[in-house]
Amino acid sequence: MTTKSEAAAAVPAAEEQFPRGKAMPRQSPLFWVTEKDRYLRQLLIRDIQATTSRTLLVYFGLPELVQGQISPGDDAYLIELLRDAKGGPVDLLIETPGGYTDAAEKLASVLRQLAPDLRVIVPCRAKSNGTMLAVVGSCVVMGPGSELGPADPLITVAQNNSIPAHFILSSPPGTIDPIFVQAAAHAVAQTTKLATDLLSTGMMRGKTPAEIAATVEALSSRTTYKSHGSVIDADEATRLGLDVLKLDVNDDLWNRLWLLRCMYDHDIRKAGAAKMFEGPSISNTLRAPPPP
Repeated sequence: MTTKSEAAAAVPAAEEQFPRGKAMPRQSPLFWVTEKDRYLRQLLIRDIQATTSRTLLVYFGLPELVQGQISPGDDAYLIELLRDAKGGPVDLLIETPGGYTDAAEKLASVLRQLAPDLRVIVPCRAKSNGTMLAVVGSCVVMGPGSELGPADPLITVAQNNSIPAHFILSSPPGTIDPIFVQAAAHAVAQTTKLATDLLSTGMMRGKTPAEIAATVEALSSRTTYKSHGSVIDADEATRLGLDVLKLDVNDDLWNRLWLLRCMYDHDIRKAGAAKMFEGPSISNTLRAPPPP
């Protein structure tokens, strides 16, 4: 089930800062207590925007839930969020375990069209195809706890059983169902193309084809990283050739971004949700199904 709510029109940052002062809320008491978590998050969003002069949007999915993954249909919520930016500079804060490559392709297309001046902020983790989203922008903003990860594709061979596509392709001939072999080859080709297209037209524009190919190979295979969950921190991402803005642990912007990230992680779990799309005036929450 999807719930949608929209905040009241934004007020000047000087009149409403985070945390709130002594003034009473403008909303009715009963409505405010119901929505107070969202109001506090959006207050902090507006404070951060006042610092960066960029629209801050949030795409946050819980890593342990299937419903928290990048999924078909996420593009509609992202498009609605991007209306807040009105074509101006955008910071997209993401947390995701990854998900469907097809869906990641669509989100990348939407971001390129509607947010031409884009930075992607990764306070904690953007794994697998989340890394593909992280490289859509001109740079990735990271801190001491941030991590990207390899985007080598996995092939589902049975219920709750996925195998790295490269393992299938490197298996002895005749040991794997040919259908899985073909699916693995196509998955690797799709991921390689997506990474190459994004990097060559984005943050690695101007680099040589060989440099781009080396970064793509590292991200989309098991050649460099032996686990799908391997950690690519800010320094490692820089060594790969990605454009990284690394914020210090004592940086004021970093501390505000980390606080905001912690608020989403706590509030989404408390609400029994799986994923949230939010900006300074728009909020959409995707509920997690009840346990069996």
